[in-house]
Amino acid sequence: MHNPSLNRSANFLIFLFLVFAGLYFARPFLIPFTLAAIISMLLLPLSKRIESRGLSRPFAAGISLLMLLLVVSGIIALLVWQISGIAKDFSEMQQKLSELLHQIQRLLHNKLGITEAEQKKFLESSQPKGGGGMTKLLSNTLGMMVNLVLVLVYTFIFIYFRSHLKKFILKLVPAENLSRAEKVLHDTTQVSYKYLSGMATMIVMLWILYGIGFSAVGIKNALFFAVLCGTLEIVPFVGNLTGTSITVLMAVTQGGGGGMIIGVVAIYLLVQFIQSYIIEPMVVGAEVNINPLFTIIALVVGELLWGIAGLVLAIPLLGMLKIICDNIEPLKPYGYLIGEDKPKRESPWIDKVKAFFKF
Repeated sequence: MHNPSLNRSANFLIFLFLVFAGLYFARPFLIPFTLAAIISMLLLPLSKRIESRGLSRPFAAGISLLMLLLVVSGIIALLVWQISGIAKDFSEMQQKLSELLHQIQRLLHNKLGITEAEQKKFLESSQPKGGGGMTKLLSNTLGMMVNLVLVLVYTFIFIYFRSHLKKFILKLVPAENLSRAEKVLHDTTQVSYKYLSGMATMIVMLWILYGIGFSAVGIKNALFFAVLCGTLEIVPFVGNLTGTSITVLMAVTQGGGGGMIIGVVAIYLLVQFIQSYIIEPMVVGAEVNINPLFTIIALVVGELLWGIAGLVLAIPLLGMLKIICDNIEPLKPYGYLIGEDKPKRESPWIDKVKAFFKF
């Protein structure tokens, strides 16, 4: 018996499978392409401002990319400088970490009856087998360099040909819906920029807060761990816990006692409170609110499809998807499903302070 509803469900499942299969197998192309699209949204206002000074669009796009490279290079140089400081104490830290591992092994032996030989055998079996480590490292490094060049090229093209791309999208829309489509495209671009730039500003503020807190606690090379914890905030839930756990481990290897460990945890909780109730409403705003369920789903699916890059890109992409759904009438139910019932409220003083962060 022919069942139209069953056919529609089967067609939807097949379509969904093809979409995810395409995202997985096309990841070498889609990852740098998507990253470049997000970066171009962040650089677009800067490029427009440079163009308003009378410079050509290619020159403005090039200057915007150069400024981005200078900022990223500065951050990398800062991290390398901090890592060199960590390397000086590496032998001492390695010895203390070895002592800590021996204590854990003895604890497992006394409490669970697992001998140290059995623990060592388990660790050896869990390590990846096969040689060619140096070859794989060189191959991965070369791949990263190629992807970096692709991201820069794609970003330049997105900024330079933005008018052409906009006209192409509008040509896909029927004439009677052209004005509405143009408004939706404009609003989506504006809110996406506010969301992404707000996230970037929030991460910088987290660097400052973690840096002050870790320095006060007494963590060596506190700036490195502050940048690590703040940057990992890109991956909600998992990222900040990972960064704090690494900092706690470093406090132990540096000879810090229980007071330093408690201090690191207290700094983490305090910064999370400030982020959730002050920084995020003030800087990121209430334009995009994603409920925890879809946040976790996006992270899991992103990691399965694109690995680490999927973890980084999942939340910005989901945020932009929600913006699009909220601005297109037939898709509004899906935007409601992704978002929260009660968006975060902003007090009047937050509106005043937010104006300070607008470029």
